[in-house]
Amino acid sequence: MIEVDGLTKHYGPTRSIEDVSFRAEKGEILGFLGPNGAGKSTTMKLLAGLMRPTAGSARIDGIEMQHATPAQRQRLGYLPEGAPVYGDMTLDGFLRYMAGLKGLDNRQAKSEAERTTALLNLQKERTRLIGNLSKGTRQRAAFAQALLGKPPVLLLDEPTVGLDPSQINDVRRLVRSLAGETTVLFSTHILPEVELTCTRIVIIANGKVAAQGTPEQLVATIPSEGLARLRGSSNIVNRLAAELPGGSRIKVTWSEGEALLTWAPREGEDLRPEIARRAVPAGIDVVEVTLKRARLEDVFLRAIGKEGSA
Repeated sequence: MIEVDGLTKHYGPTRSIEDVSFRAEKGEILGFLGPNGAGKSTTMKLLAGLMRPTAGSARIDGIEMQHATPAQRQRLGYLPEGAPVYGDMTLDGFLRYMAGLKGLDNRQAKSEAERTTALLNLQKERTRLIGNLSKGTRQRAAFAQALLGKPPVLLLDEPTVGLDPSQINDVRRLVRSLAGETTVLFSTHILPEVELTCTRIVIIANGKVAAQGTPEQLVATIPSEGLARLRGSSNIVNRLAAELPGGSRIKVTWSEGEALLTWAPREGEDLRPEIARRAVPAGIDVVEVTLKRARLEDVFLRAIGKEGSA
């Protein structure tokens, strides 16, 4: 449904994105994750047909939106960054107007305005001027216009910006409910948004795709780390470490009389029970023995060129 191939956009000598490629299949919720300035909004605008690429292509249903017919454009719902709305219109008037631009007749526009305001819990605000609404309510109004006409593809650029925690949860539930029927590209710089909402993730940094896959696939790219903190004689601790299975892989460091053993576990290997079994009879105190598994945060920080989280 969404196909991005070698997408590149330069503004004169300034590179915004370079050779960006990814896919979103029908009914998939794809997270588009990256820090501010990574190129997410530029990619969204190119997909929506609002700009021409310097190179590459961005297609929805095989069609580049800049060349799409009005009927083809109706298959796309787009929430741009910044919630562009008309402040001198009522919410209901705005949604009916936008529905008309999408080709809906008056009866359909009325029905869709009612449906989308219900989805975003905006029924009480329908007769109010948009300019008098809160930032979060204006954001939800912009989201409602993207849903008009039940488009099979949605581009959501930072959809939860300006929302309070309760509204964010409502939007997450709404987006998740679209899975299977609507293809969604969900752009954000907030890691929990993609963890709680998306089935697959594309991480973009410095204008390039840095990683992509399911959360499980991405986390699997960073190996787990075994860790044991022990107190006891240095000779005994060092001997214990050397005699453990795979002892050559175990690194021992000392600080203030405490030994820290670290190792990269092999598949199916767990040294923790063996460390505890051997340490106690040898008179070694076990302060901690654990297996530190990578998190999506670690993947994200590595992808954008920062050190792992604390």
